[in-house]
Amino acid sequence: MFENLQDRLQNVIHKARGYGKITEENISEMVKEVRIALLEADVNYKVVKEFTNKVREKALGEEVQKSLKPGEVFVKIVSDELTELLGGESSDLNLQGNPAVLMLVGLQGSGKTTTIGKLANLLRKKYHKKPMMVACDVYRPAAIDQLKQLGKELDIFVYENGLNNPVETSKSAISYAKENGYDYILIDTAGRLHIDNDLMEELVNIKNAVSPQEIMLVIDAMMGQDAINVITGFNDAIDLTGVILTKLDGDTRGGVALSVRHLTNVPIKFMGTSEKMDGLELFDPKRMSSRILGMGDIVSLVEKATEAIDEKEAENSLKKLQKGKYDLEDFLSQMKQIKKMGPLENLIKLIPGASKMGLNKVQIDPKQMAHIEAIILSMTKEERKNPVIIKASRKTRIAKGSGTTVTEVNRLLEQFENYKKMIKSVMNGNMKLPF
Repeated sequence: MFENLQDRLQNVIHKARGYGKITEENISEMVKEVRIALLEADVNYKVVKEFTNKVREKALGEEVQKSLKPGEVFVKIVSDELTELLGGESSDLNLQGNPAVLMLVGLQGSGKTTTIGKLANLLRKKYHKKPMMVACDVYRPAAIDQLKQLGKELDIFVYENGLNNPVETSKSAISYAKENGYDYILIDTAGRLHIDNDLMEELVNIKNAVSPQEIMLVIDAMMGQDAINVITGFNDAIDLTGVILTKLDGDTRGGVALSVRHLTNVPIKFMGTSEKMDGLELFDPKRMSSRILGMGDIVSLVEKATEAIDEKEAENSLKKLQKGKYDLEDFLSQMKQIKKMGPLENLIKLIPGASKMGLNKVQIDPKQMAHIEAIILSMTKEERKNPVIIKASRKTRIAKGSGTTVTEVNRLLEQFENYKKMIKSVMNGNMKLPF
């Protein structure tokens, strides 16, 4: 997501920081590069024009002229304007209502049914709600079965009424939820290949019947600027409260995310970051701006760590490292917790300065992680506790047991020792991390 845009804007920022003085000439040059970067990212040309005009105007203002570090002030201007373009503040879910009702709408193929599962999972984990999903897509073959399967995977109840009228199903679902203690209802509505009168009439009827607190549109980020027309079409008919962008982990230039709020005034509330059921994140304009400009997103990194890592276990591992008693069993435990946080290459990109160090281009093969796990699991408890006893014959046995080679076993043992030394050096203050 945004990779080409990130590279280009970071080059502009690097150049800006090198200027001892800001002039009209170098501002024009930098603004031109920003304009090209945004247009190549498929940002709407009207949005680009307004954005660059604001940046130019502020960059030539008194504040920059009098600053001791004009390059840094220019970077702040770009960051602030980018945040504003993305919506300014994050827009969270409306949790009011007993039960609260959310209608999920969208075209076919946008990832709507998968997204409703992710939303239900998020409501339970982050907001501590008791969600219930309602199957109202009675037209797409197997849509109800798909939702029921998701419900089974997540252990979240799915209310369905066969192929009966979706409006009546929605109304009866609310009654069922009240009787059975569900406090957040998510209605999976039908989609179409394109916007048409029948679709809109049905959505309006459901809206009027259940008065939802949220009406969220799921939109495929790969659509590009066509997405703006889709959002506008839905918004004109049913007054959207927010947008969920899916497939932002795919090969998308990201321009739609930078255009949506400005052109439609509908906030982006969430973004899909993977196919997994926990691959949905609150869309935070400030954090997204920081990511795009290569400043990292340490807040998101900490949030992911807080959700995935057991605090007591982490504290025990730290104490062991300090005492030099950290072993492969601790390493395996930490590795399993880190895996819960998502793909490692995505986590690395959240580190401030990752792009500067070239870490944003790192590709980590999940098979390598699986090999490491298999090697450690093929060791005896004694070997994990005391890796120095692992000599030639033990290495051969471990390699056979894990389906790897002795070379891979040697590499892991060497990397483990280097890791321990590096962490110890960091804790003793003898080595600084590069961010």
